[in-house]
Amino acid sequence: MRNVLIFLIFCQLAVSSLHCQLIEGFEIGIDGSVSGSNLGGAAGGGLKFGFKTTESFIFGPSIRINRSWSTFNGNTQTFSFTNWGGGFFAHGRYGNVVFGGVEAEVIQNKNIFVDTSAVFKKLVPTVFICGGFSKEFKSIVRVNFGLYYDLINGLNSPYRNAYLISLKDPQTGQIVRRLPLIYRLTFFFPIPVKKKNAPSEEDELQDEAY
Repeated sequence: MRNVLIFLIFCQLAVSSLHCQLIEGFEIGIDGSVSGSNLGGAAGGGLKFGFKTTESFIFGPSIRINRSWSTFNGNTQTFSFTNWGGGFFAHGRYGNVVFGGVEAEVIQNKNIFVDTSAVFKKLVPTVFICGGFSKEFKSIVRVNFGLYYDLINGLNSPYRNAYLISLKDPQTGQIVRRLPLIYRLTFFFPIPVKKKNAPSEEDELQDEAY
């Protein structure tokens, strides 16, 4: 419940900030990632609605759905589950070459243990710091490809099956730690805003005359 309240507070602050900043345009973002091994994997996608305040800054809400699967201890019995949730993002873009930012989400986790009857549902917070390649093509689409590191790295994070780097014990060869690092490929499509032209001197004189 606390995480939901934090998210709602952020949404309120974001809406309030719109009255203080000049919105140059809007963008729709679609992202996705796939990662897997012989022990399991994850695939997911997200939808973003961005408020573009300058050429180099964009922020807004997001929604997400993930599909995770795993093979317990490498046996033939597999488990899979679907996770969904929402959050917000804020990106800074630099020189039409790179981007950096933060993406925070609250995701519903459905995790299946050895006992298949033991299923728990919980809202899991994630806070990713991200950065990578960013390039706009003819004002039609912007492509972002970046790495995302989860600062929270919760034990029941639904992203665990998608972590890119595993650390193994050199003696046993077993995985002892997985770094909370994933990747995302995102396509942003601009939605231009029609701006009112500034009144001419002639229009101002006519207004004064009336």
